[in-house]
Amino acid sequence: MAANSQTSKRVGWFEFQATLPRWARVTLAASAWAIFLGVWQFAPRSPELEALLPTPVTVLETLYNLFAEKGFATDVWQSLQRTMLSFALAIAVAMPIGVLMGSFPAVEAFLNPIVSPFRYLPAPSFIPLLLAWFGTGNEQKIALLFIGVVWFLISLLMDDTKRVPIDFIDTSRTLGAKHWQVVLRVILPCALPFFIDTMRQMLAVSWTYLVIAEIVAATDGIGAVMMRARRLVRMDIIMAGILTIGMLGFLSDAAIRGLRWWAFPYLRSRK
Repeated sequence: MAANSQTSKRVGWFEFQATLPRWARVTLAASAWAIFLGVWQFAPRSPELEALLPTPVTVLETLYNLFAEKGFATDVWQSLQRTMLSFALAIAVAMPIGVLMGSFPAVEAFLNPIVSPFRYLPAPSFIPLLLAWFGTGNEQKIALLFIGVVWFLISLLMDDTKRVPIDFIDTSRTLGAKHWQVVLRVILPCALPFFIDTMRQMLAVSWTYLVIAEIVAATDGIGAVMMRARRLVRMDIIMAGILTIGMLGFLSDAAIRGLRWWAFPYLRSRK
């Protein structure tokens, strides 16, 4: 009874780890955006500052003009292709390595000394090498986006694999399952929800590298549009590009959340 009473009290807005009702979360989120956009729109500024910090209305008008008159949709499509292709390649490489490292200590001991140091190397530092290897074409941009996430993805997928309860593995081994059967029929199904959460987080990181990948000798893509706007001091176009990347990231995040909700109904109350 005491435990139930204590749990029932955790409904206040400022209770530690309380559960807010949906209407409260929506209200707070809408209020935060209203305050942020209101201050941005109506804060007094000089004409010089207006050129450097255009209002939200100006940014939205510019974004509309980019799509309606400047063929911005083609640039968005190019950036979307680069991000998704590079992330798919990163998953294809990181998934088997991460699962094997998380499943077998010998594999972790062999590969982790190589994987761990690369996590601390900034992806932009590889740009000179990638330009020498791949030139200024699409391959260089995809390779940079790939390098930006693959090492972290391997480590996180390894940690997710280790979250599978050892009792599940021991039980399957007791029942006669071979190593490959344990990996494919026990570890992968059990760890898959964790994998999807990790992929959602790392896809957000991949979007943050997009502009860096597209500023070097790029002729198309959101980053290229933003760099051309910088030379013309068109801050409204730069902000429109930032807004576009943010919206693409938000939509991709929502898509993965929806996939998780659809694929794992037994976890819907947790996420």
